Amino acid sequence: MKILNSNSKNFDKNFDSLLLQRKKKLQSNSVSVSSIIKDVKKNGDKALVKYERRFNKNTIIIPSQKQISNSIKSLDKKVKQAIDIAYNRIYKFHSLQKFKNISYVDKYKNKLEYKYIPLESVAIYVPGSTASYPSSVLMNAIPAIVAGVKRIVMINPGFKGKQNSAVLYAARKCKIKEIYSIGGPSAIAAVAYGTKKINKVNKIVGPGNAYVVAAKKKVFGDVGIEGMTAGPSEVTIVCDKFSNPEWVASDLIGQAEHDILAQCILISKDKTLIEKVKNEISKQLKEITRSSIARKSLMNNGILMHISSDKKIIDVVNKIAPEHLELNVKNYKSFVPKVKNSGSICLGKYAVMAMTDYNVGSNHILPTNGSAEYSSGISVNEFYKRISYINLSKKGIESLGPSVITLANYEGLAGHAQSVKKRIRRK
Repeated sequence: MKILNSNSKNFDKNFDSLLLQRKKKLQSNSVSVSSIIKDVKKNGDKALVKYERRFNKNTIIIPSQKQISNSIKSLDKKVKQAIDIAYNRIYKFHSLQKFKNISYVDKYKNKLEYKYIPLESVAIYVPGSTASYPSSVLMNAIPAIVAGVKRIVMINPGFKGKQNSAVLYAARKCKIKEIYSIGGPSAIAAVAYGTKKINKVNKIVGPGNAYVVAAKKKVFGDVGIEGMTAGPSEVTIVCDKFSNPEWVASDLIGQAEHDILAQCILISKDKTLIEKVKNEISKQLKEITRSSIARKSLMNNGILMHISSDKKIIDVVNKIAPEHLELNVKNYKSFVPKVKNSGSICLGKYAVMAMTDYNVGSNHILPTNGSAEYSSGISVNEFYKRISYINLSKKGIESLGPSVITLANYEGLAGHAQSVKKRIRRK
């Protein structure tokens, strides 16, 4: 893992360079997806099957209800119960995010309204193939359910025609009726433009690898996507001398095992703590099944930082704008008001990112790659459109119209001025 010291002369330059290197890796895939999208847009299901065969050894685009039911039957009861607990907690938290419509009548009897209208259809992307995440089904679908979306489609790559049974159970729990065993850029293109077998949707949400992220950006404009980058995972952990190095190392590894492009950063004022965490990482990597992925992630994108002041730590955290931030420090309350850029923030030694990935209730689909500077994680708001309704009274247009005419003429828009003037009573 790279080691940086804030006291070194080139700290800021080296730090910026490391962040930029990873951004370039994530962006480098954007060109390669264009031809896939064009192919699916032109050739539909035929192209979709071609790419499924190539990348997932799969020829089944739409699993039958019998296949889904048989798969769910094989799922361990404890896993089902864990999904049920997570569903209930996530639903409860997101149901508190509902918006109220606004209705306002001014002194001229003009009526202004602002209404939240659920989207008609959304596709949720759930990563799959070699690894599957039932938790991502819940995090994607539940906010859409709360918002009142009528048609929720799940796209989830299987492997050799088989989808993960826990993913299918989570989809059934969310009452998702349309399930497609597809993934990657071709799946994004299919739901964005439609094929004979798949009707297009209004919006696509959900996390994915760099290819999926690039594909979503390419189709944006023809279809909606989240206002953020939901790509390979990230965690930044701020520690002090009171932190448990064994726990911290496991938190870093827990994020690194997602993807070789995952980014794990440790920041501390305590050099001894950093050294202990480094040794723990080497030890614990031998104990997990996805050690190869985690090791590559930590070697390529992991950073251990010794920073000498709280102010500098906060500056660095805000520059990273991490997906997940763990403030594993005794005085975390002093950091909270100053941290402006992060997808979610875990406060204190027991608030571990891995818990938020499952059943705490908050959403784990969060902005990555620095997009926490301007965006937020998935919420109920993601699945609404907002529409303004305006009902003007006769008195309203006569009272406000003259000032509108003045502004319209000033801007050189005589047609605007005339359309108002014609409605004002002649005196």
